[in-house]
Amino acid sequence: MPEAPAGSGPRRRAVLAAALTPLAGSGCSGGEAPRTPAPGAQAGPKDALIMVIRHAEKPYAGDVGRDAEGEDDPGSLAGRGWRRAEELPRLFPPARSSSLPRPAAVFAAGGERGAPARCRQTVTALAAALRTPVRTEFAVGAEAALAQAASAAPMPVLVCWEHTGIPRLVSALGAGGVPGVPATWPDRHDLVWMFTRRRGRWSFRELPQHLLPGDA
Repeated sequence: MPEAPAGSGPRRRAVLAAALTPLAGSGCSGGEAPRTPAPGAQAGPKDALIMVIRHAEKPYAGDVGRDAEGEDDPGSLAGRGWRRAEELPRLFPPARSSSLPRPAAVFAAGGERGAPARCRQTVTALAAALRTPVRTEFAVGAEAALAQAASAAPMPVLVCWEHTGIPRLVSALGAGGVPGVPATWPDRHDLVWMFTRRRGRWSFRELPQHLLPGDA
């Protein structure tokens, strides 16, 4: 029977296995083993820019609004409201020549009459100019779900909402305690509230629209 080469056999294999065991555990010949995230670990919230406006002017007492076909409708915008809606695209020009960026996603209150209809009417011309649909799957009262969807949408986001629901939206975004945020929306239709989240922290700015004569 031929003789086994020197240094071979079960004893040599056992010695090599013992020597290589630490290297197999570290994955390399030296240095620290690569770290892997702990199970369930998540990154912080993504940066966000969410702009909020109130729907444009509604009819005053004794007046009547007009729907998109020009028919009398108390649940639609007043004449001045339609003019504001027509001018709204100027607030978000294609070139970054203003402090307001062009929205990548547009939300408006869902529903048939009253504030929901006025919210949709306010942003219809803007959405057409942006070539983006108006998302109306959330009704007034569903601000928590709206905040979640807006935070997950492409940025920047514009939300047109009923004024009594805006504080609930701000709270659902986690921006209710940010310095400078009013407790309620003022009795005005010519404002933009801009919420910016950087590294998990919100900041707030209130900007005028300056679209129509008489805007503050």
